[in-house]
Amino acid sequence: MPLKPGDTAPDFTLPDQRGAPVSLGAFKGKRAVVLYFYPRDETRGCTAEACKFRDDFEVFRDAGAEVIGVSSDSVRSHAAFAEHHRLPFTLLADVDGAVRRSYGVERQMLLVPGRTTFVIDRLGVIRHVFSQLFDATRHVDEALSVVRSLG
Repeated sequence: MPLKPGDTAPDFTLPDQRGAPVSLGAFKGKRAVVLYFYPRDETRGCTAEACKFRDDFEVFRDAGAEVIGVSSDSVRSHAAFAEHHRLPFTLLADVDGAVRRSYGVERQMLLVPGRTTFVIDRLGVIRHVFSQLFDATRHVDEALSVVRSLG
């Protein structure tokens, strides 16, 4: 069942693009988190979304939020993707899809992993959920608007 605003975000630990473990709980009490699930590295929509998050990264940081991307791609794939597009934020490898499933992010058209963005406040509560496979850059605008409203 998909998570919704008001739900507590499930904690998890996954490897980032350097292979280092990253836990969502490490941000609790410190920063809001924009947690975005995307289908695959180096695809047109996913690249546009990642580059929009890159371009607005400092705005998110100044507003008190951390940006974290999650897909089922490997650590190696994430490392290449981050380097190729100069992505300054964390990419996490959810290779078995367990975290995606725990957040209720479903496959689209039966094959493609969904594209869903969660804005999680400093207390670990989900404040916004946006799911849209084809309008990748709108995820960034939606998330930034919510992060700014959190103050």
